Amino acid sequence: MDHPSLINPQDPPELQVEKQARIIDALLRRTERQHTVGQSAYAAFQSAVTLQEQVWAKTRDLERASTELEQLRFDREKSRKTLTEALSVMEGGFALFTDGQLDICNDLFETLLPDVSHRIRAGLTVAEYFDALRGSGHVLNHDGRTREALARARDMPRGQTVNTFVVGLIGDRWYQFSLQRTSSDNQIILQTDISDIVRRARREKDHLIDMHAHYMQAAFDHMSSGLGTFSREGALLIHNDRFRDLLGLPVRLVQSGTCFAEILDFIRTSYDIHVEDLLDFSNWRQVLRDEGRIRKRLRHPSGRVLGLHVHQLPDRGFLADIADITLEVQATELLERRVEERTAELTAAHQALLEQHEHQAKVKEELKHAKELAEEAVTSKTRFLAAASHDLLQPANAAKLLLSSLAEKARDSELIGMVERLQGSFASMESLLQAILDISRLDSTGADLNASPVCLGPLMSSVVEDQLPLAAQKRVKLSVVPSSAWVMSDQRYLLRSIQNLVVNAIQYTAEGRVLLGCRQRGGETVLEVWDTGMGISPEDQQKIFEEFTRAGGAKAGPGMGLGLSIVDRTCRLLGHRLSVRSTPGVGSVFSIALPRIDAPRETQPAPMACPDLPGEELDLLVLVIENDPDLLFATVQVLESWGASVFGTCSAEEALAVTADIGIPPDLILADYHLDDGATGVDAISAVRRATGASIPAIMVTADRSTELLWTARSMGAEVLTKPVDLHKLRRRIAAAMRGRDVFSAMTAS
Repeated sequence: MDHPSLINPQDPPELQVEKQARIIDALLRRTERQHTVGQSAYAAFQSAVTLQEQVWAKTRDLERASTELEQLRFDREKSRKTLTEALSVMEGGFALFTDGQLDICNDLFETLLPDVSHRIRAGLTVAEYFDALRGSGHVLNHDGRTREALARARDMPRGQTVNTFVVGLIGDRWYQFSLQRTSSDNQIILQTDISDIVRRARREKDHLIDMHAHYMQAAFDHMSSGLGTFSREGALLIHNDRFRDLLGLPVRLVQSGTCFAEILDFIRTSYDIHVEDLLDFSNWRQVLRDEGRIRKRLRHPSGRVLGLHVHQLPDRGFLADIADITLEVQATELLERRVEERTAELTAAHQALLEQHEHQAKVKEELKHAKELAEEAVTSKTRFLAAASHDLLQPANAAKLLLSSLAEKARDSELIGMVERLQGSFASMESLLQAILDISRLDSTGADLNASPVCLGPLMSSVVEDQLPLAAQKRVKLSVVPSSAWVMSDQRYLLRSIQNLVVNAIQYTAEGRVLLGCRQRGGETVLEVWDTGMGISPEDQQKIFEEFTRAGGAKAGPGMGLGLSIVDRTCRLLGHRLSVRSTPGVGSVFSIALPRIDAPRETQPAPMACPDLPGEELDLLVLVIENDPDLLFATVQVLESWGASVFGTCSAEEALAVTADIGIPPDLILADYHLDDGATGVDAISAVRRATGASIPAIMVTADRSTELLWTARSMGAEVLTKPVDLHKLRRRIAAAMRGRDVFSAMTAS
């Protein structure tokens, strides 16, 4: 008979065997007692035998169950060993948590974090494992996000089956943690090394960022506005060239990492900032934080106006936008000014209408009187300059001629040295007088500047020919590059300017070379005077165009320092650009930029070429017409010293009488322009030519430098020399006139 209530089938086999043994032992003792004291011994024995068979059957079942249990234990250990070996060769970490406790894991899982590896043991709960991860010093906590991910994994809800997150470790290692629940409520943690993937992604990201920065920089560089991006701390990240150019920033302030505050300090010191804007500049961080932008207008002392716009970016950095708004501001200011002026005009007009009838006559009378005074002053000054020019140059011309005659007569005497010194002193006085008269004319209100087409070639050749004696005296080689260029300028003042530049170059060159020429540059013709003289220091180059200033100080050379001042005044009045380049000890280049034009169809008569001085005497019959007795005497003396036969007259009437007396036309007429009683040399020359019926070569000497006179004289075939007369030029002009007459006569005879 079985006793299922005494033996629990769920108990372990060892416990069941022990219980069955105790039961069998109790039954045997009971059978023995019954055999001793009872009367049914056989029946008891029979029951004992039956019971013994049942015990043996149970014992065999227990032995068979124990054998099967041992086999199951062996198979389980073998499977566990196989699983452990399989886990050990996995590339990632693996751990199995059974009923919430660590059951099995591989070596990588155990040693991944050395500072917590001692805690990775069987029985470790999931919560304890994630707590250990959060406390590990090998885990990187990026902005607290890693600890938050570990906390969520620790407390993963039961309904959630998978939780995946990435954990960064020191040494630039990255692992993906995957927590999975199985159907039996067990949990598996997988650790996958994704360091290469993260690094590759980081490199690709950096490359994309670099390319993005390159594209952004390229876009910045092609924008008309100046742009600069700054980090949230205010450090300069990228900018375009326009950003630096518009603000005029030095190189040190456009280096990457430059603080925006330093740029604002530069703007504060370089631009005009309104007082109310200074506080915003000092507290720019607070203003940008509160308002999200800064808008200011910067005005440079040069007049340029910039618009500064600072905008906050989503990443809390900011963008600075610089735009040139000069034209916009000027237009706005002009409009505002016009509105104000118009308002003021309307107000004034309204007031003037009320007072006009009362004051109109008085104002008109005062204006008339003021105009008369101004016109009288201008007329008086003009008359004074004209009279002064004539009255000063007349005796100067006479003195110059007399000195020349005296020098010829004293050439072989002991007085020649004194005469030459006297000639030098007179030349300095003449140069100073001419400079003063030129400055007076240029400074006068009615300066007779008259821009017209001018051919540079004849002017340059004339200047070089006139200054050859001075160059020879200084042992300087003077030469000119021929040119046929036409420019728009005043011929007389341009000639004077070229002469001053050439004389200046000769005076400051010792035994060197002076070259005069011109070159084309764009729409201009640049006239240049090169010399190999002493050169001009950079500081003197800014002073040499001032009156009474010379390069190198007071002892650098002759003259009073007025020549370059006259050139500067002339160029400014004519709108020509005057410049100088010089290297001390090497030489200088003075240049005048002139507007180039095409050669006109009807061109002004060019000055006749002047040949070298002839060596023979002048075998000529010369008629001189000069109303100044002293000048007439000096002129006659000079011409006679050259070998000419001279008839001196004071007027056209006297010249006609002398011509009638001699009965033949003179070879040459030398006439002053201003004669007595309003008569002119033009009238006198024409009268003599008509009386003789011959086209007599004529040279007119005058202090009048007007272009109209030059045109008039050359239209009648006469040369013009300005007072004081340069004797070398006079001699060449006489020789040229005679040669022109000979050529004409030969052509007529043939």
